[in-house]
Amino acid sequence: MSRMANLVVTASDRLDRMLSSIAIACLGLMVLFVLIQVVARYIFASPPPWTEEAARYAMIWLGLLGATISFKTKLDPALVSFSSEKLSVLNAVAGLLRSLSVVIFLLPIFWHSFVGLNLNLQRGFLFRHWHLEAHTFDMSTFWIALAVPIFALAVILHGISRLVLASRHVKTESHQ
Repeated sequence: MSRMANLVVTASDRLDRMLSSIAIACLGLMVLFVLIQVVARYIFASPPPWTEEAARYAMIWLGLLGATISFKTKLDPALVSFSSEKLSVLNAVAGLLRSLSVVIFLLPIFWHSFVGLNLNLQRGFLFRHWHLEAHTFDMSTFWIALAVPIFALAVILHGISRLVLASRHVKTESHQ
C-alpha cells in the first residue's frame, strides 16, 4: 500500500478510537442526566428543566458518533453480500460502490455545514446555529450542531479508507 493510503487508513483508525471515546462519554452523560431527571422528579418532585435538554443533546452526539463507529466497523446495513469465495471480487466491488456512494452522499452535507446558498458563509448550518441558544441554559446550539460536520467528515474519511482497502483487495484478487 502506498504511503498516502497508509496515512488515510491510520487517520481513520485514530479518528475512530477518539470518536468512540467521545461517544462513550456522551452515553455516560446521557444516562447521568436521565438519572438526575428521574430522581429529581420521583423523589424530590422537582426536576431541573435543563436535564431533559442536556440528555437530548448528549443523545444527538451519541447517535451521530455511533453511526460513524458502526460504519467504520462495517456494522452498518449492507445491501449486497455474496457468500461464495468465488464471488469475493464481487464483494470487493460492492464494497467499493457502497463506500463511494456514502462519500458522495456526505460531501454535500459536510459542505453545507459551512457554506449556505449562493456560497454565503452566513447561511451555512453552523453559522446559523452560532446565534441560537439552548432553551434551558446559556449555551449556543452551535456546539450541538457541530456533531453534524464531525459525523460527515468522519464517515467520509472512513469511506475513503474503505475505498483504499477495497481497491487494494480488488487488485490482489485480480492478480491471482
